[in-house]
Amino acid sequence: MKISLSPATPEAWSGSVLALGIPQDDPQGLVEAMEQRFNIQLSEWLKQKPFTGKSGDLASLQLLRSDCTTLVLLGLGDPDSVDRDSLRMAAAAAARAAQGQSGSLGLMLPMGSEDPIGDATAAAEAVRLALYSDLRFRSKPEPSLRPEQLELLGQWPGGLNQTLETVHPVCAGVELARELVAAPPNSVTPEELARTAATLAHEHGLDLTVLERADCEERGMGSYLSVCQGSDMDPKFIHLTYRPSGVAKKRLILVGKGLTFDSGGYNLKVGAAQIDMMKFDMGGSAAVFGAMRSIAELRPAGVEVHMLVAACENMINGSAVHPGDIVTASNGTTIEINNTDAEGRLTLADALVYASKLKPDAIVDLATLTGACVVALGDEIAGLWTPDDALSSDLETAANNAGEGLWRMPLHSSYRKGLKSLLADMKNTGPRPGGSITAALFLKEFVDAGIPWAHIDIAGTVWSDKGRGLNPSGATGYGVRTLVNWVLKQSSTVEA
Repeated sequence: MKISLSPATPEAWSGSVLALGIPQDDPQGLVEAMEQRFNIQLSEWLKQKPFTGKSGDLASLQLLRSDCTTLVLLGLGDPDSVDRDSLRMAAAAAARAAQGQSGSLGLMLPMGSEDPIGDATAAAEAVRLALYSDLRFRSKPEPSLRPEQLELLGQWPGGLNQTLETVHPVCAGVELARELVAAPPNSVTPEELARTAATLAHEHGLDLTVLERADCEERGMGSYLSVCQGSDMDPKFIHLTYRPSGVAKKRLILVGKGLTFDSGGYNLKVGAAQIDMMKFDMGGSAAVFGAMRSIAELRPAGVEVHMLVAACENMINGSAVHPGDIVTASNGTTIEINNTDAEGRLTLADALVYASKLKPDAIVDLATLTGACVVALGDEIAGLWTPDDALSSDLETAANNAGEGLWRMPLHSSYRKGLKSLLADMKNTGPRPGGSITAALFLKEFVDAGIPWAHIDIAGTVWSDKGRGLNPSGATGYGVRTLVNWVLKQSSTVEA
């Protein structure tokens, strides 16, 4: 899709679909203007819908004998309450209303903030991502028509030469993450994740190291390797690196949980545990893969970015880890496994030890880690745990600018006692109450002191059953835009 800024007014623009954001009471008089332009009794028709301009209202009208085929009106609600999220929701609705038509989509929304290009970027991302569909596994795919061009209408203070250069790279990363999460577990395996990393490395000039089982054994990754004991598929520890063209003044590490399928092990998932959906237990790895795809194309200066994914399956056979087994992580910590279905943190433990050895300026891990986080925050907000206030602020700002819900949660140190083991240094799970907190405290044990670290639990946000806003139903690609925003901000502070 070609995306551009246009100075055309709604009265003058011509194309396939004209979509206009209308706040309540229509302060700009757009309805009257469209009545005059198209010679239609639009006000009377809208009363029958009814369309009042409240947030979420939508009216679509096919036009005859006009240089536009469709007029779409999008309710924005109280004009004083229109924010960037409102613009995203409206842009996504416009995109869906334009599906089934080719040609161009002209979209006018009130870009009235201090950063109109930021608003335009958010709207453009919403249009592209709302039009996403995944037909890879259909025997007879029937792709629908969609606009080939998006024109954002308005008065642009900086002129029309301003570019929305991040839109396509960021959306491509989100789409990659969605594809990885949505694909079935017989398609996205640990080996397939390694192949995906190899493709990214080849196409974007990234460095790639893949540690095989023997390499991981040599490094003492007993925590990670215990998880895949019951699988016929070999684990793949994937290390992908972006290096800037100039001097790297910051080293950032993105760690993603990469369980391509999680049966729960001998603590088998049953009932409401959704074993049929455990293909999305690699959502953290999908997010960091997508972020690396975007970062590699955007090529931020001054930052070196590493991606780590300890990919494997959690399956059951005669060699599978037992509840009660004690394993040793690569930093020497011994872990009593009191729940084989709390396996993600075991893989992340060795990944965080590996990350710490790279002496980074910051580590951020993403994981579909706990049901407790879903209970606390639902399916629109991810949980954030970090002992570092500055890192928390940076990530929350990045998420807010991306339109991705993120909420800082307590890293309550006294809950650490819930991980005490009679035999080993610690257990892999604590009591059920506060389960997402003890999970984060477990991970903290494997990060070297002094390294800023944050854990983001995306168990609720990785998938949307019904779809919302720019996310169609299914995989959301959550986390990609937040991570990219964070990395770009780190780059800008280095350059400054």
